[in-house]
Amino acid sequence: MHQYRIKKARLIVAGLFISLSVQAQKIEIGGGLGGMLYKGDVSPALNPQFYRPAGSLFFRYNATRSFSIRASGAIGGIRADDQASSDPFQQARDYSFRTSIAEAEVDFEYNFLNYKALPKAKNWTPYIFGGIGLCRFNNSVVRVGGVVTYPLGVGIKYEIKRPWSIGVEFGTRFTRNDYLDGLGEATFGNALTKVTQGNPVLKDSYTYTALTLSYTFYKIFCP
Repeated sequence: MHQYRIKKARLIVAGLFISLSVQAQKIEIGGGLGGMLYKGDVSPALNPQFYRPAGSLFFRYNATRSFSIRASGAIGGIRADDQASSDPFQQARDYSFRTSIAEAEVDFEYNFLNYKALPKAKNWTPYIFGGIGLCRFNNSVVRVGGVVTYPLGVGIKYEIKRPWSIGVEFGTRFTRNDYLDGLGEATFGNALTKVTQGNPVLKDSYTYTALTLSYTFYKIFCP
């Protein structure tokens, strides 16, 4: 009876470590370096000359070969200048800004090609992602601590040498906020300064483009 209990305990421990090993293959951590780019009243179209550096960290749970859940955080900034525009109204307004941004978000990713848990598999895939997030930002006009964002983007990742993967990603953070640039419907109340106001219908957004590096936990060793 005693030997039976020992064998049963060993089977439970073995099963536990097998389960942990399987789960570990689903866990991935990493980071990215890139830049943020603003779109709004001061720059109605994305203008590469306004890129500012940004960086991020993320945790990814690969639920299946096709679907992943990712939690991430990033810091960076955006800027723009009316003098870069050919619009006479913007040139007359002569407004410029710099805004610092910190964000956190949760995304759902869909891989178009299946990532395989085989040692010699050539793992790479394009993917799309979407989710919800929060950002805090400040500039010379306002400081805001909790704006909801709606991330949406595309990327591609490649496992260069197990367990390391690299990737490139482009995503837009849509907001219902008009003050990322410091301009908004209620920013200025004086009729004499209406030329400096923004368009309240055009909400601000920003993009984050990054090169990523990640590590997947394929094994857990028994101590």
